[in-house]
Amino acid sequence: MKKLLFTLATLVFAANTYAANYVIDDDNKGAHAFINFKIKHLGYSWLTGRFNRFSGSFEYDANKLADSSVQVTIDTSSIDSNHARRDKHLRSDDFLDVDKFPKATFVSTSIKVVNDNEFKIIGDLTLHGVTKQITIDAEKVGEGKDPWGGYRAGFAGTTEIALKDFAIEKDLGPASTHVILELHVEGMRK
Repeated sequence: MKKLLFTLATLVFAANTYAANYVIDDDNKGAHAFINFKIKHLGYSWLTGRFNRFSGSFEYDANKLADSSVQVTIDTSSIDSNHARRDKHLRSDDFLDVDKFPKATFVSTSIKVVNDNEFKIIGDLTLHGVTKQITIDAEKVGEGKDPWGGYRAGFAGTTEIALKDFAIEKDLGPASTHVILELHVEGMRK
């Protein structure tokens, strides 16, 4: 009997030590994930916006954070700066060229743990036909059971990219060369 209990306890412990797979909650009816951006406008203010359509997943184990991974695909035509004429220009070949590059992707290559709730996600961002390594400064917001019987984990992160690094050559002035991306991700465990 003791051997059976030990075996069961070992199996339960082992099941809890493997990374769980999560799908990013991007459902249009109750989205709890956001990809926002901001860029300085002439150095006087911030122009902000977001991408309305994206999908992704991540693998996460709180006990082995360095073994986690994330992948996201963004529909670049879903850019939304709350101004239709500007959005049309952002979709043009001056910027995102969404007809030629309809998707942007991020695939992590490693996670560097800073502490229990902070880490750096290193990975490849492909945008405008160019792939570059970026680092996202991330933090765990929380995790636990939801009211519908599921389990969720949430994270936030920021990174800054140079437009020229991704072959976006439109000159917006010296104060507007970099874009800050703000990521808010809630995942539902599969």
